[in-house]
Amino acid sequence: MNMVETEAAVCLLVLVFALWKAGQRIHDEELEAQRRLRRKLMLAAQRKRAVRRRGSRLQREHKRQQYMQMMHHYYFDIMQTSKVWAYPRTSDWWEITAQRFTDDQWLEDFRVSRETFKSICTTVKPALERRDTAFRLCIPLEKRVAIALYKLASTSEYRTVGNLFAVSQTSVCRCVHEFCKAVITLLRPKLIQTPNQAKLAEMADYFEERFGIPQCVGAIGGSHIPILKPPQYQSDLHNRKGWHSIILQAVVDGKGMFWDLNIGQSGREHNVGDLRNSRLWAWATTSNAFSGRVRNICGTNVGYFILGDSAYPLQNWLLKPYPDTGRLTEGQEQYNIRTSRARCVVVRAFGKLKGRWKCLSKRNDCSVNVVVDMVETCCTLHNLCELHMERFVPEWGDGEDTVRPPCNIDNERSDVRSALQQLFMQQQ
Repeated sequence: MNMVETEAAVCLLVLVFALWKAGQRIHDEELEAQRRLRRKLMLAAQRKRAVRRRGSRLQREHKRQQYMQMMHHYYFDIMQTSKVWAYPRTSDWWEITAQRFTDDQWLEDFRVSRETFKSICTTVKPALERRDTAFRLCIPLEKRVAIALYKLASTSEYRTVGNLFAVSQTSVCRCVHEFCKAVITLLRPKLIQTPNQAKLAEMADYFEERFGIPQCVGAIGGSHIPILKPPQYQSDLHNRKGWHSIILQAVVDGKGMFWDLNIGQSGREHNVGDLRNSRLWAWATTSNAFSGRVRNICGTNVGYFILGDSAYPLQNWLLKPYPDTGRLTEGQEQYNIRTSRARCVVVRAFGKLKGRWKCLSKRNDCSVNVVVDMVETCCTLHNLCELHMERFVPEWGDGEDTVRPPCNIDNERSDVRSALQQLFMQQQ
């Protein structure tokens, strides 16, 4: 191969390589153009989808606003003015008339002063306070407490109270039940509790200073609470006086405040002195709390005790009168007189309880379980009123009906009773 042919071959190779390089560049440019086109199409699709999503979101928001406006118009403009949704009532009595009451008028209707009323509202607020809803406004806390107190302090029906406070009968019933639960949960543990040794010593000193009976920490008694004839077991709750009732059995200190309650015993039971299943019996017999401070009286070591009538069993911590057989000695008669005078504290306490809270003095149309809660609530409120020294109007009392079964003649003896008999004779 000569030089010419060699040069021609080299030129051919260079030309082929140049053509291949040009074709490769053209191919790359076409691929780049395709990529740019695909990217533009993808960005355009993304923008289109974003616009579509934004339009859907705005459309949904617009529909939601229309729906809320429709619901607001329906519930607040139509339903609240409809007789089917809420019966039109006026609450002028509570919002205007009651707020202008004098102190005596307020006490007459609610049995507590305004200061005590505010204290009760503050205490039961965690259990009774409610919030407004989108459907209607809730009953304010003060109004709920006022409804419950008015019902407990009167013999009015739910219908009458509801018309007075511009609420339904169901709302009155609910307010009363919830108020009783709140008082039992929040107030009762503070106002009615088993006394410790320091409290027993304080009660004994006060009782001795007032009645001249040493080591006495209270008196026990019972009272009938009238109820509606129950649907079942009517004969068990039918008392000897001809109507249905349950029995409230309570221990009262010298100031007339309850410190032990036993509620719900059948009214048929004439003898209310059966304490063996009560909390008081278990506390007195197992803890030996009544023997905390012992005093020597006429040669006999005497611990704390309470006074009861002839229906109760004679114990060293529970004294009863001598049965009147017509052959009592002078000392026994003196003992009966002095202890009977002291036991009047429980009668007066029951009188104030039923005088303040009239729902206990007349027949209660609620179920037995609800009546038990109402009795416990009224006892707690009684202690609160006595603690705050609330005024009691004598006209409120209507002859307290305490449980007084006939005296049973027995031959029981008690060294404590004999020692007190000797002490009273010496004091004469």
